Amino acid sequence: MYQLFKSILQQDRAPIVVCDMSSTVVYMNPAALAKYRVDLTGKSIRSCHPSAANEKIDAVLEWFGRSKDNNIVYTFRNDRENKDVYMVALRDDDGELIGYYEKHEFRNAETAPLYDI
Repeated sequence: MYQLFKSILQQDRAPIVVCDMSSTVVYMNPAALAKYRVDLTGKSIRSCHPSAANEKIDAVLEWFGRSKDNNIVYTFRNDRENKDVYMVALRDDDGELIGYYEKHEFRNAETAPLYDI
C-alpha cells in the first residue's frame, strides 16, 4: 500500500514538500524538486524562509496542535502562478500531529482535451 500512496505524491504536478514536527523535510516530490531546484530532504524548511515566515510556521503548528479538527490553513496567494498555497496537518491513526506539508492549488482551467490518451 505504501507504494500506492508514494506514487500519488510522485505523480502530482503540484509541488509537495513534507516536513516532520521539527520542520525537517522528509520528502519532496519531483514537481517540488523541479520548482525549487534544490533537494532539501534532511534539511530544515526553516533555513529557506525568513524569520517572519518561520514565526507563522510556529503559529500554524501551535494551532494544529490545539485540536484534531485544525488541519488546513490558507497561507499564500501567488497571482503570477494563479495558485493558492496551504499548510496541511499530517496526523497518525490516533489523530496525533506528526508533521505537515505544503499544498499548492492551481486555479487555471485545464487546457488539455478530455481523455486525451
